[in-house]
Amino acid sequence: METKLLRIAELAKSNTKMKFTSLAHLLNEQSLTHCYFELPNKKATGVHGTTKEQYTENLEENIMDLASRLKSKSYRPVPVRRMYIPKLNSDKKRPLGIPEHEDKIVQKGIAKVLNAIYENDFLNCSFGFRPNRNCHDALKILNFYIEKRAVSYVVDVDIKGFFDNVDHKWMMEFLKHRIADPNLLRIISRFLKGGYMEEGRRYKTETGTPQGGVVSPILANIYLHYVLDLWFEKVVRKQCEGQAYIVRYADDFVCCFQHKREAQQFYESLKSRLKKFNLEIAEDKTKVIPFGRFAEHNAKRIGNSKPATFDFLGFTHYCSKSKQGKFRVKRKSSRKKVQGKLRETKEWLKTNRNKSIHLIMDRFKRSLIGYYNYYCITDNTQTVNGFKEKIEELLYKWLNRRSQRKSFTWDKFRLFLKKFPLPTPIIKVNIYELRKEISYIL
Repeated sequence: METKLLRIAELAKSNTKMKFTSLAHLLNEQSLTHCYFELPNKKATGVHGTTKEQYTENLEENIMDLASRLKSKSYRPVPVRRMYIPKLNSDKKRPLGIPEHEDKIVQKGIAKVLNAIYENDFLNCSFGFRPNRNCHDALKILNFYIEKRAVSYVVDVDIKGFFDNVDHKWMMEFLKHRIADPNLLRIISRFLKGGYMEEGRRYKTETGTPQGGVVSPILANIYLHYVLDLWFEKVVRKQCEGQAYIVRYADDFVCCFQHKREAQQFYESLKSRLKKFNLEIAEDKTKVIPFGRFAEHNAKRIGNSKPATFDFLGFTHYCSKSKQGKFRVKRKSSRKKVQGKLRETKEWLKTNRNKSIHLIMDRFKRSLIGYYNYYCITDNTQTVNGFKEKIEELLYKWLNRRSQRKSFTWDKFRLFLKKFPLPTPIIKVNIYELRKEISYIL
């Protein structure tokens, strides 16, 4: 299948208007088996509760049966299991759809096919869920635009409930620009309309693509490619007299403009553009702010002590200066993200404080290493150090509540941390270092 996918990618790149008429046959026994092995172990199960290990017991028969149903067009995905996870710093919960394991295999195969076709179509402004691109790359490009280009205004946008409001009809129309295989389109449509199970009842889905599905990220990218990226590149930028840029990671994006009038015009036109495709912006979370090398001067002129800030990909971006006194964009961990993580840590410690000290400290080491890998970027080590200190305070508080007697004084606790040291934050990502894979964008 990999050879065929490479061929599809080459054809898609050489002819941007080409429609692929025969793709469903790629979901054969061999490719489905590869997809099965690529899926991670010990993940949440779907409606029937089938784990990867259980599916393995009769793997060959299961895959043969699955391939047969796909070929005979009798395959129908099982409704996803609806579950909810808490939203950060909110009483609201975010819905997730967990597919059955067999459906994950098919979704994985479809995602591979769609990635082969659309990876060459996607614009450079898109960074989410794409090979050789990540959040740090998006932050680096955004940093370059604000510092090195003529950017004076930023439009920070939040789309309200994007994954719940993707319009199925538009989604299928967008797919038909590149795919003319009715069999593959039928399978994708069945996934979109497969519904979900909640408290033993089945519900239909007229809109949306469930977060948690393997194929959802690529479908989201395709949807926003046509709704947002192409529109910004072909229409918005051409109408602007000044410079204009967009950086998007999945449904989270920031737009940069040279002129205030053009930033405000974009904000107004964006509302009508999204409305056409069954989407809307969260107006309480969307704003046009002065930001850039002249932002501090403009803020003082209107009586503000500091320029406004904005959040993107878990970081608060603010205007500052280098040691040489030149304008610089700096980033620190978003307060909302830090508070959410500390609240999550507190709840875990409260529940698990009586477990083995070795288990607790091992969990915190692994957790902090993962946290540092993302948040330890240029200019942010001080904030991360503060986060580590808060973690130590939580450990001190809850380890002292393992029994009615107090286990530690601060002096004893410091000795304890010498025996079970937590990792020290150091810069993992240099925001000014562009990888070869993305440097061509500039």
